[in-house]
Amino acid sequence: MTDQLTDVEKQTLLRLAREAMECGVRGKKLRPLDRTSLTSHLLEQGASFVTLTINGDLRGCIGALEAFQPLVDDVREHAIAAALEDPRFRPVGENELDRIRIEVSRLTPPRPLEYSTNEDLIAKLRPHVDGVILKSDFRRATFLPQVWEKIPDPEEFLDHLCAKMGARPNLWRETKLQVQVYQVEEFHEMD
Repeated sequence: MTDQLTDVEKQTLLRLAREAMECGVRGKKLRPLDRTSLTSHLLEQGASFVTLTINGDLRGCIGALEAFQPLVDDVREHAIAAALEDPRFRPVGENELDRIRIEVSRLTPPRPLEYSTNEDLIAKLRPHVDGVILKSDFRRATFLPQVWEKIPDPEEFLDHLCAKMGARPNLWRETKLQVQVYQVEEFHEMD
C-alpha cells in the first residue's frame, strides 16, 4: 500500500470505530461527523474490515472487499456490524465492551491472481502478505492476511477458505476457482 495512513488518522479511525460500536451495542443513534476536521485520506473511498477480539479470540469481523463509500463511514459501519451482525456470534453485550479490542484493516483493491495448476496457485500465494478471495459460481469468501498467523500452511489455508465459502474443503483442488488477492494496512487498539 503506497499511501499509508498517518498515526493520527489511524487513531481517529480507531476512536470512531469504538464510538460507533458502543453506540450500536447500546442502541444509541450515531452522531454525525464533523467532516471539516477529517483528512482527505479518511474522506476518500475506502474498503475496510473491522475485527473485534476479546483476549485475542475473535468476537466479530465484518467488512467490505471493495470501496463504495468514504473510509471513515466504512469503518464506522463495519464496527457496528462486527458487534451486532456477524452470524458466527451472538451480538456483543454491554458487559463485553471494556474487554473488546478493535482492529481495523484498510484494503487495497483486489486484483486477479492468474494461475494454471494447483501447484502454481500455491506457489503464487504470499503468506502473511496477501489476503485471498475465492469465488465459485455465486459463492465467495475471503481471509485477511492476518489469518495466515493461525493457518500458515497454504493448502490448509485454501481448504479452510473453501469451507468458509460453503464448499467442500478440497474444491480448490478439483476445479479452477477465481482467485483474487489484496493487501491490508492493519492497526489496532493498544491494551
